[in-house]
Amino acid sequence: MGLLRPSRISKTDRPSAIIVLILAVLSILMVGSTTISEDGFWTRYTFVQLGSFLIGTVLVLFLVSMDYRVFDGSIRLLYILSIVLLLTVYIPGLGLSQYGARSWINLRFTTVQPSEIVKILYTLILADYLEKHHDDLFQFSGLVKAGLLAAPIIAIVLKEDLGSALAFMTIWLAMVFFAGLSLKVFAKFLAIVCALVPLAYLFMASYQKERISAFLHPNNLSLTGNYQVYESKIAIGSGGLLGKGLFHGMQKELSFIPVQQSDFIFSVIAEELGMIGGIIVIALFSILLLRFMKIAIESKDLYGALIVSGFTGMFFFQVFENIAMTIGLMPVTGITLPFVSYGGSSILSNMMAFGLIMSVRASSRELSF
Repeated sequence: MGLLRPSRISKTDRPSAIIVLILAVLSILMVGSTTISEDGFWTRYTFVQLGSFLIGTVLVLFLVSMDYRVFDGSIRLLYILSIVLLLTVYIPGLGLSQYGARSWINLRFTTVQPSEIVKILYTLILADYLEKHHDDLFQFSGLVKAGLLAAPIIAIVLKEDLGSALAFMTIWLAMVFFAGLSLKVFAKFLAIVCALVPLAYLFMASYQKERISAFLHPNNLSLTGNYQVYESKIAIGSGGLLGKGLFHGMQKELSFIPVQQSDFIFSVIAEELGMIGGIIVIALFSILLLRFMKIAIESKDLYGALIVSGFTGMFFFQVFENIAMTIGLMPVTGITLPFVSYGGSSILSNMMAFGLIMSVRASSRELSF
């Protein structure tokens, strides 16, 4: 039948696709609003965002047309590739530091964040391993082995960016639980992890420690991140119920909101579209995550279910962390709002994850007919 079967596209989850389309349109509008200039709405940022979604759509169609099990059994290759990609940021002349984190590579015509690509590979690696060793999770040693598999990748990411490392940890946690982790075993594991947290803190970069300190002392505006959160809260509060209108946010216009096209884009949404707009965005994400959970439960095999559960955990954490940090409920990190924040690497990663989820859905639908 061939590697690609375009007929599978009709078996994807339409409500999920519609929500992603709505978020994509919102993204282009909000990125345009935050970067609008005298030349008009269409700036380099809006063109990059539109281009990323178009390329991402092609990737989604390709992944849906392909059976996701083609990646099954490639754990060693994907693992080596993940490590190599993460280490490219340390190559002189190629690695690039932005916002205090060395997480990008400079390709001259654009910058790429390798950890975004590795999120996809990492989820496939864990799905492969946990499908074959899920019975081991009833033993403490089995959970430790699953942790040791993920540890090198998480350690490298932690060195580069705290927010991304937390996302990787959430993916692992979501997948081991879905694979059938014993709560008794997890309790023992959690106790050890908590005991090791102070040790992990010692290995954090200075800017990562500053962000944690800022979160613990929110009223000290001299600490990194607190002033940004303060301005973000003003923007969100000033939007009121219905907002100031698209393109008319004053906090945004005066550039008081930091990294407004990316990390703090939800602040701009709340200022310009109001509390109603913010609630609608949260509702869309909630429905999307519930659809993903349904796809995981209905998956024809554990491998596909694990892939979907991992990406669902990833999206949940990113949505929660991004929105929560704008109102001071979580430390400020470089986590973007999925499908909405500006960034080619982020958009392509999100679209690839969505494509694999839809591939699992299409396979389940094929089985039911």
